[in-house]
Amino acid sequence: MPVPPPPKHAQEDQAKWAAVFSMSLCVAMLIASEFMPVSLLTPIAASLGATSGQTGQAVSISGLFAVATSLFIATAAGRMDRKVVLVGLTAVMLASLVIVAMAPSFTVLMVGRALLGVAVGGFWSLATSIIMRLVPEASVPRALGMMYGGQAIAAAFAAPLGSYLGDLVGWRGIFWALAPLVAVNLVWHLVALPSLPTHQRQSLRSFRVLLARPHFRTGLVAITFTWGSAFTMFTYLRPFLETLEGVDVQTLSLLLLTLGAAGFIGSALSGRIGTGRVERILALPAVVMGGTTALLLLTENSLVAIGVLLAIWGAMNTAMSVIWMSWMSRVVDDMPETAGALMVATMQAAILLGGVFGGLLLDRFSVDASFVGSVLLALAAIAVIGRGNRLRAPTGQV
Repeated sequence: MPVPPPPKHAQEDQAKWAAVFSMSLCVAMLIASEFMPVSLLTPIAASLGATSGQTGQAVSISGLFAVATSLFIATAAGRMDRKVVLVGLTAVMLASLVIVAMAPSFTVLMVGRALLGVAVGGFWSLATSIIMRLVPEASVPRALGMMYGGQAIAAAFAAPLGSYLGDLVGWRGIFWALAPLVAVNLVWHLVALPSLPTHQRQSLRSFRVLLARPHFRTGLVAITFTWGSAFTMFTYLRPFLETLEGVDVQTLSLLLLTLGAAGFIGSALSGRIGTGRVERILALPAVVMGGTTALLLLTENSLVAIGVLLAIWGAMNTAMSVIWMSWMSRVVDDMPETAGALMVATMQAAILLGGVFGGLLLDRFSVDASFVGSVLLALAAIAVIGRGNRLRAPTGQV
């Protein structure tokens, strides 16, 4: 007998999760593209005649353009179907990879990285609000965990593969290898994403409305310190590891793989966040990541201890985004696109400042100074968040 087709609601559910998977792949490509220079920092600098600190700004410049794009993408897109916007942003990412791979100079490299920032800022500012439209409210944390699973995939494989393969085929070959994957993702968007029309035009006034809420403003300050701490350290992880005795290319790749693979654990655990008060755990990323960064400075002679600490850091790095975006989906669910734009702008600004701050400390003092700066920013984040009471939405506001 012929097998009956699944019920219509089951088909709709499958289609929704296929769209979430498509966004997860886009996250993986964005993260791999944005932070690939971290694992290739030294060879890129040598090839283009720049210092490691200057080349670290290749991460920072994408953050600068991501900030601007995240603030204005929803307003600029107006009532345009959000599916069309995501497809267009993926095409911009593809163009960026080609420009970087062909870059004859540091200036052209930075142009390509600026285009990537446009894709990053546009995607992230809309991503959470789109997830909220794709799945039921109760499934939002799970869907966010799945989407940020793409971050775990990129962290697990992009950095170590970039470090290892870059030694074999050169750093340009790595960016060329990413281009066809992004092209496949673009096609998947076209197939899997449903039409996502929007009936309201976002105005700049909505930013003022949202920023008038004290708990959200406090959250943005906490995000600045939390992400700034993470990327003051992470941007300069390879130079730090290269100062350790016994770390060759293979060992470096293994350590980066350990950090990235642990992201799967962070993604799985953070996706299980319930409907309780997520503000209670908002300080956890700063506590764990700041603590592990401090311990890295104290265990420079033990590669095993460093591997364990990087695994802990990597797990929390993935969980960090899910935790904060879950908080956003609950406390400002009446203005998700505006909240997403402001949060992504703040995160990208913090990545930018973290890269600049860490680079200045590295060039002026040492890579250890960059890690100390990261710890200090983590302490500032913990002080702002406290027990999370100031980040709780007043009853009846959302």
